[in-house]
Amino acid sequence: MTVESASMGDMLAAAVPMVRTLNLEFVEVTPERAVLRLPDQPEFHNHIGGPHAGAMFTLAESASGAIVLKAFGDQLSRAVPLAVRAEIGYKKLAMGAVTATATLGRPASEVVAELDAGGRPEFPVGIAIQRADGAVTGEMSVVWTLRLNE
Repeated sequence: MTVESASMGDMLAAAVPMVRTLNLEFVEVTPERAVLRLPDQPEFHNHIGGPHAGAMFTLAESASGAIVLKAFGDQLSRAVPLAVRAEIGYKKLAMGAVTATATLGRPASEVVAELDAGGRPEFPVGIAIQRADGAVTGEMSVVWTLRLNE
């Protein structure tokens, strides 16, 4: 399956079972920005009735993966995207549905040029997690790499 032959949501739901399990919704996915939504689901609540921290981590990491696949989908025949590390900070109480908005931290052309030169580029993706009133409840950074296929 390629990025071009299926919707990003269908592709990630097929490849990443947690996307299906959490019923993540793909609101917008472009090479510059990805917005995913975690619906309010009691089965994924924490002890205070909001979305569980693990569910919000998965939402944000999935948003970062969506933008990486969209920005570098034309490289998938020669390289595999891999998350290298992630850090998340929970800022405010999240209740109800939350969205994660991911943005690429380096120009895609710069990353591809490094890959073309034989390097294994690393690049950050920043993600903001927001509740319905727009308040940022968490921030995450995921560093990705493109590893050339052997």
